[in-house]
Amino acid sequence: MGQKHPVKRYTISMKKERIGIFGGTFDPPHLGHLILACEVYTQLNLDRLLWMLTPDPPHKQDRKISTLAHRKKMLSLAIADNSSFELSLIEAERPGPHYSVDTVRIVRERNLGAEIIYLMGGDSLRNLHSWHSPADFVAACDEIGVMRRPADAINSSMLGDAVEGLKEKIRFVNAPLLEIASREIRQRIRENLPCRYYLPREVFAYILDERVYKEK
Repeated sequence: MGQKHPVKRYTISMKKERIGIFGGTFDPPHLGHLILACEVYTQLNLDRLLWMLTPDPPHKQDRKISTLAHRKKMLSLAIADNSSFELSLIEAERPGPHYSVDTVRIVRERNLGAEIIYLMGGDSLRNLHSWHSPADFVAACDEIGVMRRPADAINSSMLGDAVEGLKEKIRFVNAPLLEIASREIRQRIRENLPCRYYLPREVFAYILDERVYKEK
């Protein structure tokens, strides 16, 4: 009888999907948001970026926010031409209070096996210790992408003791310095000042048609 050859077994390694969470009121979503999102998507090697529409952020209680319907429509128009960008209503569709730790857990439950990367700015990173259940939030994330602007001094070693496990999960994103703010755009629209090139064409047209930032 001929000699039997051992059966070769091959292990297929599947790359985990990497999903970023980019939260905000997006009132309105402007070109700065899109440029920043593109940098985050590229530098963190993401497969999908969820634009998490925040319904009523506690740190913006001192001003009136446009209706959720307007902001949902504007954000949908802003990201429609990029298949890697997705509008997420996870926070908007559930009652508050809306804590980031809960948002991350829900995204994970709906995307089993994926790596979840939560995105924030340098100011949020510095104040992370004051968030709701910060240690649980850090534990729920696979990575935390921190958008760092030029000359923005953030020393990760200083944050090591702020929240357990934080330092190991930080991934810095070098973000371009863009002096575009939703607040300024709203003001310019109210004062009939030019702002066409601050916004995606479809968003600008929607704002004009619906008179979103004009006094009723």
